[in-house]
Amino acid sequence: MSSKKLVIIKGSPRKSGNSCVLADSLAKGAKDNGAEIEEFFIQKMNINPCNACNACIKKPKKECIIDDDMQQIYPAIRTANSVVISSPIYWFNMSAQTKLFIDRLYGLVEPNKQLMKDKRIGIILTYGDVDQVSSGAINAINSFKDTFKYIGAEIAGIIHGSASAIGEIEKNTDLMTKAYNLGKELSS
Repeated sequence: MSSKKLVIIKGSPRKSGNSCVLADSLAKGAKDNGAEIEEFFIQKMNINPCNACNACIKKPKKECIIDDDMQQIYPAIRTANSVVISSPIYWFNMSAQTKLFIDRLYGLVEPNKQLMKDKRIGIILTYGDVDQVSSGAINAINSFKDTFKYIGAEIAGIIHGSASAIGEIEKNTDLMTKAYNLGKELSS
């Protein structure tokens, strides 16, 4: 059995949204492989935007001075082997909730903390259009690739697919299996 820890960030405004359903399949794969899972549904959390104060650079031992619910997420990420981010595609990119979380990762990577550098990253995206280009998912994919390249973290896998109605993604057994298998891979 593995002793790996995965943190899953759910960036959908709907707890039972398609990206969350795929994240649950990934979590099941990781749990079945013996991993410890810690999930954060950020829609219900109080997370403020970065205010560009640079206190995280001026006080390198502190991730961020903003006293909000990111203070619960930072320690989880610090001890995790892998971080999974799930998001629906809204207006041709990741959800606002997900972008808010991504912006606040700044406190983990600047100036020399690099606490995300050795993490393995999983990305889950769902969209209502037919493919990654017309839906705008390609914009989110490129944003994630650029972000984690800058940080130096490895993207172990990107799972994405089309689904509009709540729960519709469950009918896509191939995608559900891919998410499950990524969970197993991230926990190995």
